[in-house]
Amino acid sequence: MDRYERILTLHRLLRSARYPVALPRLMDELGCSRATVYRDVAFLRDGLGAPVETSEDPPGFHYSADEAERFELPGLWLTSDELHALLAAHQLLARTGPGVLSSALAPLKTRIDSLLAEQAGGKRFPMERLRVIASGTRRLDEAAFRHIATAVLERQVLAFDYRARSTDAPTRRTVSPQRLTHYRDNWYLDAWDHEREGLRSFALDRIRQPRIVDGVARDLGEAELDQHLASSYGIFSGAPKAVATIRFSPHAARWVADERWHSKQEGHFLPDGSYELKIPYSNPRELLMDVLRYGADAEVLDPPSLRSEMQIMLNLAMANYGRQA
Repeated sequence: MDRYERILTLHRLLRSARYPVALPRLMDELGCSRATVYRDVAFLRDGLGAPVETSEDPPGFHYSADEAERFELPGLWLTSDELHALLAAHQLLARTGPGVLSSALAPLKTRIDSLLAEQAGGKRFPMERLRVIASGTRRLDEAAFRHIATAVLERQVLAFDYRARSTDAPTRRTVSPQRLTHYRDNWYLDAWDHEREGLRSFALDRIRQPRIVDGVARDLGEAELDQHLASSYGIFSGAPKAVATIRFSPHAARWVADERWHSKQEGHFLPDGSYELKIPYSNPRELLMDVLRYGADAEVLDPPSLRSEMQIMLNLAMANYGRQA
C-alpha cells in the first residue's frame, strides 16, 4: 500500500471508529511499521489539518468527537480500486451509444487518468483490456440526449416531435419527464404524456427537436412509476395482463435459470432437468421475441392466447422458407 492509500485508509479508520484505534491494528490495516504509522498520523494531523488525538492506554489514535463528522480530506481522495471502478464505469458509459456523453465525460476521464498515473508513478493502465460490446445500439443524437436529460433532472416540461416505430406516424408530444432508462443498450424516456393523460415510454432515437417549454412538470412517485412501467415484462410494459409460463429444455435451462427476465419472475427445475419460468407481461411481442432466441429449446405453455400467438409467428416464419428463393 502506497502512502496515498495509507493516508486515505487511516482517515477512514479514525473517522468511523467510536473508540481509539490501537497502534497494532493500524500497523496491520496499513501494512506498515510503527514508525510509518507515526509519520502518517503526523502528516494527517499537521499537513492536512485532521483533528487527530492521541490515546495513551492503549497506545492509539482517534478523531476529536466534536470534529470527526465535519472533517473531510481536502480534494478528491480515492483508492486505486475505487479509481479503477470509476474508470470502468466511464468506459461503460462511453459505449452506451455513439457519442452520447462522451464529450461531456472527457474531462472526467482525463482527471481519472491523471489520478491513476499519480498513484502508479506514471504507469499507464491498459484500459483496452476492458471491453464493453454493445448489441443492437441505435444511433442517438448527443444534443437531443442532453436536452432530455436536463429536462428530467431539472423537472421541466418537454416538447418534441416523435415518430413511433409501430405506426411510423409523426406526432407532437408535450410531456413531464419522469426518468431516463437504459435498456438493452438503448435509451428511453419514461414520461407523463399531457395530451393522452398517461404514462408513456419513448425511444430517444425517435425523438426529434426536444425543447423546454413553460409549465410545471408533473411528478409521479417511484411506486406509481414502477407499478406501471416495471410491473410486467419488457420496456413497454404497462400493467400486467397475464402471466406467461414457458418451459425450456434441459440444455437451455443451464442459461435461463441464471437469467433475470423480470423482478417478479418465478422459476423452478422440473424432474427431467427442464426449467419452467413464469413471467408477468402486458405486451406479448417483446416477450415472444425473447423466447424465440431459444428456438426449439423453448415452448410457451400458457396462457393459450400467448401460445397461439407464438404458433402464428412460427407459421409465418416457416412460410418464408416455403417459397422459392
